[in-house]
Formats: sequence, C-alpha cells, structure tokens
Amino acid sequence: MLPVTVLRVLRLSFAGLALAAIVDQFASRSTGSAFEALNFFSFFTVQANLLGVAVLGMSALGLPASPARRGVLRGAAVFALVLTGLVFAILLTDVQEDLQLTKPWVNTVLHQVMPVVVVLDWVLDPPGRRLTWRAGAAWLAFPAVWTLYTLARGAITGWYPYPFIDPALHGAGRVVANCATIFVGMLVMVALLVVLGNRGQRRGAPARSALSEARR
Repeated sequence: MLPVTVLRVLRLSFAGLALAAIVDQFASRSTGSAFEALNFFSFFTVQANLLGVAVLGMSALGLPASPARRGVLRGAAVFALVLTGLVFAILLTDVQEDLQLTKPWVNTVLHQVMPVVVVLDWVLDPPGRRLTWRAGAAWLAFPAVWTLYTLARGAITGWYPYPFIDPALHGAGRVVANCATIFVGMLVMVALLVVLGNRGQRRGAPARSALSEARR
C-alpha cells in the first residue's frame, strides 16, 4: 500500500493532467458555438474523464466523509473510464479525428492513461467498505442515461458522437445490437470491479482504505 501522502499527490496530479487535457482540446477546437461546445461535452469520453477528475480529487481529500459513499463514487468513475478505454480500443481507434481528440497527448491521456490510473488506484487502495451488487448495478445508470440522451439528441440534431451509435450509418437494428453487446460487457465489468474491490475481505467485514487507516 502506498503512503497516504504519496497517494494523495498522485491522485491530484492525474486529476490535474486529465483536466488539462480536456481544457487544452476544448480550447483548440472551440469556435464559440454553443452547439459545438455541447457536442464536445456530449462525448462519453469527456464526461467519464470529468467524473474521474472529480472523484480522484474528492478521494485525495477524503470526500465524501462516508467510506461507503466514497467507494460507490470511486467505483462509478473506474467503471466509466474502463468502459471508455475498452470501447475506444475495440471500436474507435480508426476514427480519432471524428472524436474531436486531435491532439495525440490528449487522446493518450483520456483513452489510455486515465483508465489504467483509476484501476490501479482501485486495486492499490480498495474501497473502505464492502461493496454490494446493488451498488455495482448503480454504476450502469451513467452509461444508460448517456445512451438515452445521445439517441434522443441525435434524432433531433442528426449528430452522434460515435459511429457505432449512429443509425444513419448502420441502421437502428445494428445500433441496438451494438448497445446490447456493450451492455453485456458492462455487466461483466461490474462483476469484476466488485470482486476486485472486495478482495480479501471477510463476509460482512469492512475493508480499510489507506485514507481511512490514516484517520485512525
């Protein structure tokens, strides 16, 4: 287990790196159009990384105070960022220009570095309380809401952030099949993250994270 001070510094450093990447890419692509700005922040990659930035920062500060809530929030960020990295690696490596992440360092940070960082953070400093399957299922809410929002907005504007969810390119049936396949993968991810978060714990016994140990 890393020393608490080192863990805090690393969390804040990677949160700052991801935030800098998002700001740099947005500044280089923005023309001042509200529609374009909304498009940029409609990418799941951007939203997941902003969640990761917030959670790493909160974890470094020990917020929220409840270890159970902190564990659920951390898990949501890990889940979203791992999903981001896997979908990019499997479906999107050949369409980087379409993703509005034209700077190589930004693409690397948001799609590759941050997913690895949050997984390592999850493994090296497990949640302070045992995770339930209900808490893991709650992580599915973010991508579910994002999918509904994306399809509804796309039907109105004709713009979709990713090719695999664009009915104009593949047809509605293929989009549904793509989403169903990703959903199955998400269920597997939830199970793995809950097991990793609860590893080595006796049934009903809370785990102690590095930060909770520091408060003893």
